[in-house]
Amino acid sequence: MGRVFFLLFFSIPFLSGICAAQSEKEMNVLQMFFEEKDLFASVTRNPKPVSQIPENVTIVTAKEIEAMNAHTVAEVLDRVTGLFVNFSQGKGTVGSTSLLHVQGSEDRHVLVLVDGIPWNSMAGGAAETNTIPVGIIERIEIIKGPASSSWGSSLGGAVHIITKSPGYTSGPAGSVRTSYGEMKTTDHRAQISGRAGRLGYYLFGGRQDSDGPEDARDYENTGFFSRFSYTASNRMEMELSLGYTRPETGLGIYESQPFDFRSSGANRNFWTNARLDATFTRELSFKVRLFRFEHETKLTNHETDNTGSAGALYRADKYEEATTGGRAKLIWKKGIHTVVAGMDFNRGDLDQTSKSGQFLQAQGAPAYFHTRPDLEKTGVFVNDTIVLDRLSVTPGIRYDHHSESGSFLSPSLGLAYTLGNETILRGSVARGFTAPPLSWTSGGALFLDPNPSLEEETVWSYQAGVESAALQYVWLKGTLFRHEIDDTFKGPASTGNNTFINNGDSRRQGIEIEAETLPLYNISLEAGGTYVDLNPANDFGAENMYTYNIGITYDHPDIVRAELFGHYIWWDAQNSPDYKHDDFIWDLNVRKEIYTSQSTRADLFATIHNLFNGSQYLNTDNPNPDRWIEAGLKMHF
Repeated sequence: MGRVFFLLFFSIPFLSGICAAQSEKEMNVLQMFFEEKDLFASVTRNPKPVSQIPENVTIVTAKEIEAMNAHTVAEVLDRVTGLFVNFSQGKGTVGSTSLLHVQGSEDRHVLVLVDGIPWNSMAGGAAETNTIPVGIIERIEIIKGPASSSWGSSLGGAVHIITKSPGYTSGPAGSVRTSYGEMKTTDHRAQISGRAGRLGYYLFGGRQDSDGPEDARDYENTGFFSRFSYTASNRMEMELSLGYTRPETGLGIYESQPFDFRSSGANRNFWTNARLDATFTRELSFKVRLFRFEHETKLTNHETDNTGSAGALYRADKYEEATTGGRAKLIWKKGIHTVVAGMDFNRGDLDQTSKSGQFLQAQGAPAYFHTRPDLEKTGVFVNDTIVLDRLSVTPGIRYDHHSESGSFLSPSLGLAYTLGNETILRGSVARGFTAPPLSWTSGGALFLDPNPSLEEETVWSYQAGVESAALQYVWLKGTLFRHEIDDTFKGPASTGNNTFINNGDSRRQGIEIEAETLPLYNISLEAGGTYVDLNPANDFGAENMYTYNIGITYDHPDIVRAELFGHYIWWDAQNSPDYKHDDFIWDLNVRKEIYTSQSTRADLFATIHNLFNGSQYLNTDNPNPDRWIEAGLKMHF
């Protein structure tokens, strides 16, 4: 399969030669290819053109998400070159819990944000994205490599999810979407937006259900989201958003001794975000944001027999987290400079409990375990984008203080140079860190003792790349990266102790390559690949890992839009002998417009998941589903 990828990838430039006969007007379309992606806000926390960004970044838009027929954020991110997604219930299982890895990083190294609100768990450090309704997303901005000079704890990278804005039209506009598929899978969504005078609004509601491919792997989720804006004047705007989701997931039945056990999880999330933007002069503006994020996770395991029915309690864990925080920044634009300076403050409380059944109690576990640690985080940052004709220089620095792990300074420097009109050269060096999870430093857990001396993991990161549209009808991007990590965390499984400690260094290095074409006779191609060399091997026992993405799209506005997308992964998980990989999983999405008028449009869509019954999973207890089909209808008004 690897040969298939490289043949396709290196045939794209050849294909561009065929396109030369197309008209000059069509050639100009290349400059419009990234019209929705021309500004990126997350790197310096202020929008700027992609041509001025030295870091390795990717943007996914709402239009692209809709074309995927994705049900979860993880399904979207699984298509991004450089990201590795570990689906706990198997790739393609609706609502599967999942962990994100950027360029081979650990899941705790990746910071996930929703409109600037940190989504990572205080208890374990990682972020679960099936708690975020995919229908509310306007765009996802991804930084591959440390984002600490802007965002603090984010050694591996940052995934910033930006929700849809209130409407700007006087009348309401929106959509209703419903789908049904095998495994009794349903996904219903409705959204509406508009403006009434100075008040703008966006409202969303959704419900997802699935029985899953096997017993005990079901999923359901109800979500609501609203976002309101008020324009006080042409110099001041206020905004308030609120969201709520409640996903419940069957995590599967696991073979064990002396009995099997059935596992399930439930989450509850509430978040609210208030924002004020003020423009003082042409050069100076101010933005402040206050937020509250409440997250509850329940993980329950019951003993079971060969019928799969839940029996006596084996173990139940509950984590209740509440974070209150604020962010403020000043933006000053003058001449060649755009300076962003700001401050972040978070206060978090964690209430965690564990209950043990009779079997664990017989092994020495307490019947009940409870801790209530808390955490305060403060960060101050400043960066500047200096534009010198074709050269953009971005220096940045941030100071963080965590009440548990102390202080850290994160400098960064990046260069972006525009060569000609269609090629960008990039290079960056950055210092980053990831703070230890609160359960590891002061909370502890069942069979885990806290280590208050645990320090943050740190990294020096070096990246260089090129992005070019110089070839006719073809966009190419390549990035080399090297991440040198110090003071890596090692846990009980590798140390033999009941604590996490800082032990040793590690290195991740590799290459990313991406390519896309503009349509030729309504057909366009895309391809991407990432290779990561790991030293030492990661927790799964993998010394190297790589992925390929291949996409073929036929888009004729009068006929049909059809997309075939394949994802291949080699994740040499020596510590998971039951894993399955070295295979492509292909999905086919088809969309057809069936009705249109001046104000209304109706589309039929269908998806065949895992078209050729590929296999990608890390545990035989949770294999990915074989081929399954769903179809639905979407109305735009």
